[in-house]
Amino acid sequence: MAASIVADKLTKYYGREKTAALDALSFTIKAGEIYGFLGANGAGKSTTIRLLMNFLQPSSGRASINGLDVVRDCVKVKQYVGYLSGDVALYSKVTGDELLDYLGKLQRRSSAVYRYKLEKQFEADIHKPIGALSKGNRQKIGIIQALMHQPDVLILDEPTTGLDPLMQEVFYDALREAKARGAAVLMSSHNLAEAQALCDRIGIIKHGKLVREQGVNDPTGLGKPILRLVLRSANDVARLKRTSGLHVISTQNSSAVVQLTSEIAPALKSLSSFDIVSLASEQPDLENEFLQYYEDAK
Repeated sequence: MAASIVADKLTKYYGREKTAALDALSFTIKAGEIYGFLGANGAGKSTTIRLLMNFLQPSSGRASINGLDVVRDCVKVKQYVGYLSGDVALYSKVTGDELLDYLGKLQRRSSAVYRYKLEKQFEADIHKPIGALSKGNRQKIGIIQALMHQPDVLILDEPTTGLDPLMQEVFYDALREAKARGAAVLMSSHNLAEAQALCDRIGIIKHGKLVREQGVNDPTGLGKPILRLVLRSANDVARLKRTSGLHVISTQNSSAVVQLTSEIAPALKSLSSFDIVSLASEQPDLENEFLQYYEDAK
C-alpha cells in the first residue's frame, strides 16, 4: 500500500531553545493502517501533529500527506484530512447540528447519510448549544466532525478523552470502518491497552525522538521476552549493545534490560560469552514495554 503520511526528519525548535522539541523524526503511515503514537506529556506528540496540520512550520525536515507537502500544499491537504485536536475547542454558542452543517459545507465529500449514522451511533446531543454540553458530549461532536466526510487521512490527538467505555467501543468500530475503506490513521494516545487492541503499529516518542517503532503483531518485537541482566563488569555493557539477537532497552552501571530479537537459543548462546551475575525473564505487554523506554535509566 502507498504511504499516506510521511514525516522525513521533522525537526522543531521553539524560540531560542537549544534543545529540539522534535528531533529528526521520521515515520510513514500507509493507507489502511492505524498507527498509535505513544509518549509521555511533552514528548513531542502534539508538536508532530501540529506540524502535519501546518499549524506550526518545521525548523527543518518535511512532511507530506497523500503526496502533498504539508507546508507548500497546506490548503489542498486539508481536503483529505479529518482532524481532532487534543483539547477540542468548538464554537460554544451554536448547536452541534449547526456546527456540523457549517463544517459539512466546507468539505466536498461530506455525506449527510454518514453523518446521521455517526450521530446515532455516538448518541450525540446535537440540539443543545455546544457550550452547554459535558466534556464527553463535546468530544462526540469533535469526533463526528473529523469522521463525517470519510477522509483519506485521520489525525487524532487523544481522541477518546472524556468518552465512557461504551462510546470508546463505538469510536473503535468507527476507526476500524475507516481503516477498512483504506484511510490512514495517526492516533496519539496515553491508553496503552487501546493502542494494543486497535493499532497495526505503534511508535514510541521520547524527548522528541522516535525511540521505538513496532508492529503490534510482529513476532520479532512486541511479545518477545525481556531479560533483566546484572553483569559482573560494567565494561561489558558496551559490548552487549553490539551483540546480535538482542535489543538493549536501557542500561545503568552494570545492569541492562534487553529484549530478544531472535529465537531464544541463539540469543542465549550470544549471552553465554558474558559473565552474568543475575538474569530474570518476563513476557511483556505493550504497557511494560512503553514504561521501559520511560525509565530514568540511560
